[in-house]
Amino acid sequence: MSEESTAPAPTDRRVIDTASDAAEGVVLSEYRQSEIRDMDVTVRFSDGELEVDVYLNAPESASDGKAVVEAALEAAETAVDELFAESA
Repeated sequence: MSEESTAPAPTDRRVIDTASDAAEGVVLSEYRQSEIRDMDVTVRFSDGELEVDVYLNAPESASDGKAVVEAALEAAETAVDELFAESA
């Protein structure tokens, strides 16, 4: 009988931090921090359900703000999926 080692499930705090860092990273990869008028990333994780909201107020430029927000949301979800895959 072989024992399979599994990492413990990530804590809620780690899930929230992972999602937040991923979303912020996408936004900051598209805009210099000095260009951003306002940005808010809100992450909630409760009962296994992830909720991410990204608000971005940045000047019209080469980057499409809505597309950047969508990419940030997707990055947050992907990062959390990968986090759970590591612990499986």
